Amino acid sequence: MTTKKFNIILVGIALVSLLVGCRPPAQEPTSAPDPTALSATAEPAAPTEAPEPAEPDTLILATTTSTENSGLLRAIVPDFEEEYGVRVDVVAVGTGQALKLGEDGNADVLMVHARAREDAFMDAGHGVRREDLMYNDFVIVGPPGDPAGLRGGTDAAAAFEKLAQMEAPFVSRGDDSGTHTKEKAIWEAVGVEPTGDWHVSAGQGMGAVLTMAEEQQAYTLSDRATYLARTLEGIDLEILVEGDPVLFNPYGVIAINPDKGDHIKHDLANTFIDWLISLPTQEMIGAFGVDQFGAPLFTPDSALWREAHVAAGDEAQAIIVTGG
Repeated sequence: MTTKKFNIILVGIALVSLLVGCRPPAQEPTSAPDPTALSATAEPAAPTEAPEPAEPDTLILATTTSTENSGLLRAIVPDFEEEYGVRVDVVAVGTGQALKLGEDGNADVLMVHARAREDAFMDAGHGVRREDLMYNDFVIVGPPGDPAGLRGGTDAAAAFEKLAQMEAPFVSRGDDSGTHTKEKAIWEAVGVEPTGDWHVSAGQGMGAVLTMAEEQQAYTLSDRATYLARTLEGIDLEILVEGDPVLFNPYGVIAINPDKGDHIKHDLANTFIDWLISLPTQEMIGAFGVDQFGAPLFTPDSALWREAHVAAGDEAQAIIVTGG
């Protein structure tokens, strides 16, 4: 090979090398973003929480034990709670304690049965509205053997006098309730201050007193409704004296004076009273107990009820139920 040809080959090789060196480097392929990597760095969305349901408004009802022990409130109050979206907290105590709760501003509305004391409560300015609600009667009950011989009597004072003379076991409510108020009035009418082992002051509600009288084979004064309700639970006490006008037992409902504090639910108390004395609720009261005993345990007595039935020419409903 001649020198000239060799030089030409060298030049050609050099040109090829130059061209190869000037090409841009091959780029790495671009990979798709990793969705898991993205989600790992992103803040998770906070779950949407359902709003807490609002607490229902609460009405405090202080009531005599008979409306609770008889089952009446359990039968009718849920209808009010459902219709108005409220909760009624029932405090079942004697009438005296219920009146005291109202006087101290610890209740919004009262359901009680001692008319003279209710009137005094209103006169003192503790309540701003009182309505007649219903009535039934008191009865004197005792053991089936009736050792004092009261059976068939219709004179409450004569029966109490005989009990005192014989020192027959007698269980008193002793709790300043409406029933206790009636009992004390009868003892006063016969001029007797009951003392001695034969007279037991229980300081309990009507249901508990009936249980004690049953256990001790003693006599006691009871509202008819609670007595009849307890017969469904098996007590053997029998009605021995009934029908005396002095044993009439009216119930009233009272709205507490809102001046006792901002916590008093005055408007709600009036709504409750309006509902209680309305004709539909009075009809519920008048039907309560009919299925079990053939007659109501309470007789409706609101002004609206009386007006409607006087207008219709209805006769007064009988309140006497033959007990046993």
